[in-house]
Amino acid sequence: MVGQHSASPLFWWPCLLAVWLMLPGAPAAQAGQSKDEVTPEVQQLYAEARAAQQQNQVAAAIEKYREMIKLAPHLAAAYNNLGMLYFDSHDYVHAAEVLKHGLDINPDMPTAAAMLGLSYFQLGEGSKAEPLLRAALRANPGDDRVEMVLSQVLVGENKLAEAATHLNNYLGRNPKDQKGWYLLGKTYLELSEDSLRKIDEIDPDSVVAHEIAGEIDASMHNYDLAMVEYKKAIDLDPHLPGTHMHMGDAYWSIAKWDSAETEFKAELANDPYNCLARWKLANSMLEANESAQDALTELNRTIDRCPALMQARADRGRALIRLGKQADALPDLLMAEKDSPGEPSIHFLLAAAYRAQGNSAEALKEMQTYSRLQREASEAVARQANEVKAIKSSEQ
Repeated sequence: MVGQHSASPLFWWPCLLAVWLMLPGAPAAQAGQSKDEVTPEVQQLYAEARAAQQQNQVAAAIEKYREMIKLAPHLAAAYNNLGMLYFDSHDYVHAAEVLKHGLDINPDMPTAAAMLGLSYFQLGEGSKAEPLLRAALRANPGDDRVEMVLSQVLVGENKLAEAATHLNNYLGRNPKDQKGWYLLGKTYLELSEDSLRKIDEIDPDSVVAHEIAGEIDASMHNYDLAMVEYKKAIDLDPHLPGTHMHMGDAYWSIAKWDSAETEFKAELANDPYNCLARWKLANSMLEANESAQDALTELNRTIDRCPALMQARADRGRALIRLGKQADALPDLLMAEKDSPGEPSIHFLLAAAYRAQGNSAEALKEMQTYSRLQREASEAVARQANEVKAIKSSEQ
């Protein structure tokens, strides 16, 4: 679960100095009291507090404001300024205490309300923080820090859908914030887990429940268990679109091409317009070195229906090369290369097509690209293996 609070703020607000004399919106009696309390001695303390702040003497500034409050206990802005100093010093206990007192005197201090909500959040008191953060966000809908913290509070209270809405709002303004994307992903993951639990609660022996269990096993590369679950789903409803597709994917992932073909054909009997099933059927045929012409027939049908499926175009290029039609293969392969320039196999096929046409320069260029991408992939795997080895060695 996304953490409800962190040890340090996610963002930083500049330390804003509130207008301290008399705030608009204060009740008349309190306004009169606070005005009467603004004596020359209080004014002098305020000047000294400001001077201490400017010299980054936070402790001295805090002490001056504390003295001010003793002399002017109804001066709400003094509580706001003191609370801000405590907040910026990460003293959230005293910040919350002082800010709450100030808001009791004058509720019309949006900055103080926001800081009080953030202080409660830092103290792990989400239920107290939520209404204050909501009010602060209504007053200033573009406040990034408040919206992010409100999102975390909502996650902590399991209000996941609303948290996701606020995180999306925040990321709309801050699309490069990795922390924001991480929190959104975690929130969606928790929403997904909640949904999966609901499915099991409704009927743990349903087709959907078995398909989901199989997908979870497959995501961990435990294909044997995945196929057990997919078989249960097929037995429950063998004519339901999707059931054979899951089983076919499992066989396809472990290179059992004949079994994959059988399942993809069964899926197409239930769902004739499934482009992925038809492409994977053709791909299985090519991987099993079966008839390139039969595979080409399936690929043509796939691309006619789903022309943007680049995997099918790459495979059609491969089938055409096997059939000696290198010139016909080039348009598909160039489209696939533009879509996925980092896929080594496409460059290998392009090299073969150019070589057959006598274009040795382009063939060499594509083979060089293929070799570079293959080398980079191997180096990445080796680097990851070395990092794992180093971590294990450090643990011994």
